Amino acid sequence: MCGIAGFVGPIRNINSSAVLRSMSATIAHRGPDDDGFFETATRDSRYQIGLAHRRLSIIDLSTGHQPIGNEDGSIQIIFNGEIYNFHQLRDELIALGHHFATASDTETIVHAYEQWGERCVEYFRGMFAFAIWDSRNERLFLVRDRFGKKPLFLCETNGVLVFSSEIKSILEFPGINAIVDTTAVWDYFAYRYVPAPATLFRGIRKLMPGCYAFWEKGILTEKCYYHPPDREVFVDTPLPDDPIGVFLDKLDEAVRIRMIADVPFGAFLSGGIDSSAVVGLMSRHSVQPIKTFSVGFSESGYSELGYAKTIAEQFKTDHHELVVSQEHLMQHLPALVRLRDAPVAEPSDIPIYLLSKEARRTVKMVLTGEGADEFLGGYPKHVYERYAGLYQAIPDFVRHGFFEPLVQALPYRFRRAKTAIVNLGLEQFEERMPRWFGALSKAERRDLVALSQPISSKAGVQFDSSPANSALRRILYFDQTSWLPDNLLERGDRMTMAASLEARMPFMDHELAAFISNLPDKYRVRGHTTKWILREAMKRLLPPTILQRPKVGFRVPVNEWFQGPMRDYLYEHLTSSTSFTREYYQSAMLEKVLADHVAGRQNHEKLLWSMLNLEIWHRQYLK
Repeated sequence: MCGIAGFVGPIRNINSSAVLRSMSATIAHRGPDDDGFFETATRDSRYQIGLAHRRLSIIDLSTGHQPIGNEDGSIQIIFNGEIYNFHQLRDELIALGHHFATASDTETIVHAYEQWGERCVEYFRGMFAFAIWDSRNERLFLVRDRFGKKPLFLCETNGVLVFSSEIKSILEFPGINAIVDTTAVWDYFAYRYVPAPATLFRGIRKLMPGCYAFWEKGILTEKCYYHPPDREVFVDTPLPDDPIGVFLDKLDEAVRIRMIADVPFGAFLSGGIDSSAVVGLMSRHSVQPIKTFSVGFSESGYSELGYAKTIAEQFKTDHHELVVSQEHLMQHLPALVRLRDAPVAEPSDIPIYLLSKEARRTVKMVLTGEGADEFLGGYPKHVYERYAGLYQAIPDFVRHGFFEPLVQALPYRFRRAKTAIVNLGLEQFEERMPRWFGALSKAERRDLVALSQPISSKAGVQFDSSPANSALRRILYFDQTSWLPDNLLERGDRMTMAASLEARMPFMDHELAAFISNLPDKYRVRGHTTKWILREAMKRLLPPTILQRPKVGFRVPVNEWFQGPMRDYLYEHLTSSTSFTREYYQSAMLEKVLADHVAGRQNHEKLLWSMLNLEIWHRQYLK
């Protein structure tokens, strides 16, 4: 796990070596163990190339220095990630005549590119973002993994392509400035994060998950090589005799291959079924106790430490607990916005960062349960979405005049029912999908946001699978292509790498995802039971107290904080004369949203959290 940065293009009146080192230094937290640089030019000296690498050494500690080249040095790579099947690929490539100088997975990519060209990406099982300079063909090859677990940002300026694992590194390049993209701000209110390929920075974009790009003679060409399998309409095919057993075997393999490391490692353990399953399977493959790390809150109603302890005791792990409070949030939030280069979309970023720092004291890598909900159907919305067509068949005057006012008048403890009724009434798929996450509908944005709606916004459309798909597959595909890479995986990458800790996610193995996608919907959501196949498989491993507990999620008591100790902090950021974003809102509606929440009349914690973080982002970058 590392950080990469670089540029290619006509570099004039710039000390390119100094710029490259500045870009590298800005992401030193991603790789504190080592750094490496490569600079060259095309044969006609028209274009200069610079590559920078920061290394967090996990595999091949002694010879894994990057950039790494092939036998004659004509190919050079900088790589961020892990290739879990590199041993098998290495053997295959040696049999084909390739010679290896290191024992690293990185060199496997070099020779795979030599052997198969751009098709090499099809052979990799892992998480990755990398850049290859091919001097023979004078082209730069940029790649991002199938699900977007590893980030890669691009910016084209004055004919130069600049890229990096993090935006702050790109901003080190002369002439690239932090300018707000107001179209992205509009979409931010629709999603609570900025959907790819955009970012909040004008001119800086993401290379999409499952895509690669070629730069050659000043021209950048991008191509998609992978889509999550839930994009396709389900085709009923014969099932294995024991689908649950096969699923368990595949998940077990996904866990096992992610335990390959030359450094101490452990697991994040929340006490939910996902992380508990990972820890239980890890215990099968280790003679030493697994190191586990859990975080809870000083507000006891939000703490899951008791459930995590149950699993730790069952599998006899070396268990570590961390308790955080509102003071931690106040202390770390601005710095985390800076680390993420974006608003912190979820309050859980803070405890994940603090837990990562705690884990980093004894390990350099952890396994997590990320992705289980988005591939197996783990959210309440995966149950509710199936009823959208039925609900919308009810006459408008009944829905809008009776059901919705009745449900909205219910107390906060009925929040899931309130959310479901509002969202099921939104007929456009691309509007309904982000609204499930507590974002604003078009009507709500028009009431609150003073910005004009951009004509070019395509919010939601690009993340839809075939309309002929089932409701479950459509919503899962949206989760897998938007919510997961642009929010949860960004969070996981930035918060762990900020602590120089690598995180691996067995549930996001693409071979496991393919198997799951070939099963009928009932293996994921059955009645009101979510992640059905995982629950059935884990009956062989986990206690009923874990399997039967309702989904809690990584809850942070933001509602209470905004009504109490963070009230003044919130008002100062959103309404004071020093607020950058105050003019983004209709002032009367802004005051109403704040007053209703503080008084307990409505719970606007997700909206207010998003607004607060947007203001902090402005203060960090637009000083």
